[in-house]
Amino acid sequence: MTSKKANGGVKPAVRVIKKYPNRRLYDTETSTYITLAEVKQLVMAHQQFVVRDAKTNDDLTRSILLQIILEEEAGGTPMFSEAALANIIRFYGHAMQGFMGTYLEKNVQAFTDIQVKMAEQSKTVTPEMWAQFSNVQNPLMQGMMGNYVEQSKTMFEKMQEQMQKQTEQMLGAFGIKK
Repeated sequence: MTSKKANGGVKPAVRVIKKYPNRRLYDTETSTYITLAEVKQLVMAHQQFVVRDAKTNDDLTRSILLQIILEEEAGGTPMFSEAALANIIRFYGHAMQGFMGTYLEKNVQAFTDIQVKMAEQSKTVTPEMWAQFSNVQNPLMQGMMGNYVEQSKTMFEKMQEQMQKQTEQMLGAFGIKK
């Protein structure tokens, strides 16, 4: 999949970064070596990219993103508590693993969507208006948070329904009816 550049050349639709055995990352678009911090900047700029092993061509994008998260968690104020991390680990290998991943992804996306809406609306807001808006009692703030909570609740209910259906199917396979 390619797209035309303004100068008539062809460039890949997704930026390719190659990871070499010496752990160096090579940006094929700029023909330069880049750091993990620069990969983080690509993420922050919403640029699409894929990290490939230079030798095997395996997709290493997830492991690089996890490295960035690990560095962020190690420095400054961590986003995840030890209890939250332990709970996430407990879902690996659990029947709920797939549901939890989807649940977290959709919740983060809903939260991001709210953040984008607030950023758009705040462009014309004075500091006084922002203070009033930030008040939890404000109907607009209550509405936004209410929508987020409702979306989260709906996703959780769907997850429970899917679990129940899977359990019924599994029990049915063993000749056990609920």
